[in-house]
Amino acid sequence: MRTNRLRLTRPVARDSAGVFAILGDPRTVEHNPSDQLEDLDEATELVARWVHHWDEHGFGYWCVRTSGSDHIIGYAGVKRMLIHGRPVLNLIYRFEPEVWGQGFATEAAAAVVSRCLDEMPGERIVARVRPDNQSSQSVALKVGLQRDGSMDCQGEDGLDLAFTSQCTDPP
Repeated sequence: MRTNRLRLTRPVARDSAGVFAILGDPRTVEHNPSDQLEDLDEATELVARWVHHWDEHGFGYWCVRTSGSDHIIGYAGVKRMLIHGRPVLNLIYRFEPEVWGQGFATEAAAAVVSRCLDEMPGERIVARVRPDNQSSQSVALKVGLQRDGSMDCQGEDGLDLAFTSQCTDPP
């Protein structure tokens, strides 16, 4: 999948080093420290789970690169999960600090949300965001998700605020 500035590719095993460079950096997991990877083996296992999700569902997390580059600057996509017993597509977007503030997360997340709404219109997309992560909350709102307190949940690192494509808790 392509956007104006980005190329989103289905992950493959050789992407593990790029994923580790992102998730091994404590700055990228400041709001979700349980996501930090300790070594390349953990990244290899994580990418294998992403590949399995793609094989099972036909969609998943994408590795994000700028057009014309092979360097992974982030990842974005959705995976199936349950929140409060309801099936949802969990939206994620995470990028290396060197590209923060350039709109890449919004651009990638918007492409993912648009594709999901086109190809799976009945599915609820949920971005779970830590209360103090204002940047991520801003991205969720910019890509058309709405704050939905009925879908807030406890994550591994504390309360996750929900932003959804199908709001059940009017603002």
